[in-house]
Amino acid sequence: MSPFESIARRERGLLQQLTAAQMTMIAIGGAIGTGLFMGSAFAIGFAGPSVLISYAIGALIGLLLMGCLAEMTVAHPTSGSFGAYAEHYLSPLAGFVVRYAYWAAVVLAVGMEVTAVGKYMKYWFPEVEQWVWVALFSVILAAVNATSVKAFGQMEYVFSMVKVVAIVAFILIGAYVVFGSRPEGVGFSNYTADRGFFPNGWWGTWVGVIVAIFSYLSLESIAIAAGEAQNPRQAVTSAFKTTVLRLVLFYLLSLALMLAIVPWSHASTDKSPFVKVMEIVGIPGAASVLNFVVLVASLSAMNAQLYVTSRMMFSLSRGGYAPAALGKVNSRGVPMGAIAISCLGMAVAMVLNVLKPEESLTLMMSISMFGAMFAWFMVFVTHLFFRRRWQREHPGERLQFRMWGFPVLTLLGAVLMLAVIITTYFTDVFHMTTLIGVPMLLVMTAVYLIWYRKR
Repeated sequence: MSPFESIARRERGLLQQLTAAQMTMIAIGGAIGTGLFMGSAFAIGFAGPSVLISYAIGALIGLLLMGCLAEMTVAHPTSGSFGAYAEHYLSPLAGFVVRYAYWAAVVLAVGMEVTAVGKYMKYWFPEVEQWVWVALFSVILAAVNATSVKAFGQMEYVFSMVKVVAIVAFILIGAYVVFGSRPEGVGFSNYTADRGFFPNGWWGTWVGVIVAIFSYLSLESIAIAAGEAQNPRQAVTSAFKTTVLRLVLFYLLSLALMLAIVPWSHASTDKSPFVKVMEIVGIPGAASVLNFVVLVASLSAMNAQLYVTSRMMFSLSRGGYAPAALGKVNSRGVPMGAIAISCLGMAVAMVLNVLKPEESLTLMMSISMFGAMFAWFMVFVTHLFFRRRWQREHPGERLQFRMWGFPVLTLLGAVLMLAVIITTYFTDVFHMTTLIGVPMLLVMTAVYLIWYRKR
């Protein structure tokens, strides 16, 4: 038995029903949501046209992260994923903090996505309160996750396919408008028309990276889903290789065309910039259709995020770091207790939508970011220890998937992520991210040292 096998063995009980295609769509589903369709407006506000550089830097970090995760996941496919790796290769404290920080972050991200759903529904039903839609769609997607992992995978595949088709169509339409019909006011001259390509300087471009990272969050969900994949090693390798390339193309191409059609200063936060493009282009009904697409995008991201949070809580429970009831699975292999407690973000979103409907989306985004970004940073740190220990414990044995450029590129990813986390403190919009996140880490460390260390 390998030293890691004891962790993998305690997390058994989930059914392996996800295909490689579904796993790819799970990652795309989680990463193409509010971060692209609504969050891009915030990023454009910070960086202007240079948001393209912001998203390119975010893509580089995401690519490095996926390489590190792929290497560890192919070696150890389990639902605890990077939390379990941190526990084994760093320390039980690290595994405890990483898993709880990530769980809390993505639970709140679920609430942020459903908050965005409420905003999108107001496009058609402006007289209905946002919290009504938040409550309705929360119940529906919680029911889907409670059915079976197979049902979740099938729905996520359909959701994500709608988004992929829509983004490809948007890129084709945008390309025709920019390069073909060329109406007045449309063109790459918009990149420099209003205070140049860097209207807020390099600092604005770097702040835009924060939103870009938030947009790419959920790439790591492939690693978590590996514990329920039919052929984990093959499925993970295939999914990792295709996901990043698709996301980079979708994000950068769609943003490049959007900025050529809509002046960056006109990017609106009350509706998706993508919808704004369709309104400007003037295709009958296109704005309404695209609003439906961004609605599906948020539902898809919410569905994927609810899945990964429930599995992370399942892992915590099986490790003895949460009540045992949260680690139990029913006859369909579904951890019902873990799903139920992971719905807390929806409840928080509903309260915020009642109390502060106009500020709820920004609040949920800023609060939810820290734990997920901290988890990304810890993936790089864990990979440094993983590779060295693997080489020591398995002399002459070659890893099935290897991260390129080790250790330089792993260190580069860690430094960039740490810089992004520190930057949040020096921005007005995301100042709360660090103010809430750092004390949260200290509290979790104290809880572990007082309550769990002797165990």
